[in-house]
Amino acid sequence: MNAHTRPPLHGIHIVEFEGIGPGPVAGKILADMGATVTVLARPEGQKLLSAGKTQDNALREGKTLVTVDLKQPEGVAAALELVARADALIEGNRPGVMERLGLGPDVCLQRNPRLIYGRMTGWGQSGPLAQAAGHDLNYLALTGLLSLSARPGVAPIAPPTVLGDAGGALGLAFGITCALLDSRSSGQGRVVDAAIVDVVAMLGSLAHWIRSRGGIDSAQPSLFHDSPFYDTYRCADGQHITIAALEPQFYALLLDKLGMHDVDPKAQNDRAAWPGLKARLTACFLSKARNEWCDLLEGSDACFAPVLSMAEAAQHPHNLARGTFRQVSASDIRPAVAPRFL
Repeated sequence: MNAHTRPPLHGIHIVEFEGIGPGPVAGKILADMGATVTVLARPEGQKLLSAGKTQDNALREGKTLVTVDLKQPEGVAAALELVARADALIEGNRPGVMERLGLGPDVCLQRNPRLIYGRMTGWGQSGPLAQAAGHDLNYLALTGLLSLSARPGVAPIAPPTVLGDAGGALGLAFGITCALLDSRSSGQGRVVDAAIVDVVAMLGSLAHWIRSRGGIDSAQPSLFHDSPFYDTYRCADGQHITIAALEPQFYALLLDKLGMHDVDPKAQNDRAAWPGLKARLTACFLSKARNEWCDLLEGSDACFAPVLSMAEAAQHPHNLARGTFRQVSASDIRPAVAPRFL
């Protein structure tokens, strides 16, 4: 973020009822954008921490913590006092929990009519699954999008917490910001029902568009699952690289750099030839170590990137140049604020 640019959410006050997973992530996203976030933490196992002393929990960084016992009337009263002065609220409990505590939307909006009440759940506030437990992998599965990560005969897998929990958190942060804009002009608050399953489904809009045109999840071979030019390949040292040369000019460049001059780039979409060419590329990439392929392909328009561990990613020259990560300790790597404002 430019040092001369005021954070876009400067002056916005948010109360976060501390939970696990996407709720705190949404609060962190908003805090990174300049909002003042006050976290109401449970007394069990929590410490009264001040801003700037939260290195033990990256999701508390940049927030102010207050310990509140919501099982006691005085704790609820203290929470309502903070809510009365806030612009927005974040809670991540199962539907009905906040109402039973006396902190549901009706009560809070009566105290603060302009309040944006942000609700983060897995399945949403309504529907047959609303009261069921679930986690990231379950939400991805129900949207149909997890199936797109599977190879034939192999169980699908997804990076834990990234697509569901973090995607849902981003959706909640976006919804709160949109509602804040409306509240500033209308003077009326509203409830934001951010269900992870809904947000992930929305994020799959491009995948559904591709599917509608037969590009994935159909009887014909898929560009994203079966083609030789969009895949992950193993290298001689056991590491992996990725190729995603979908466009004709990028595919032609890839073939040229690999010395495969006998392969006609104009026949890129000849699906009958894909299995043979994929076997050839598999053998080709197995002939050299990952770093050797980086030397040949990285930074070109061949649509290439090495598969890095999280520790390696923090030290990659591109990420170092952009300050994409901040290394607090050997085991504590934290992503920088994004997006940036220039």
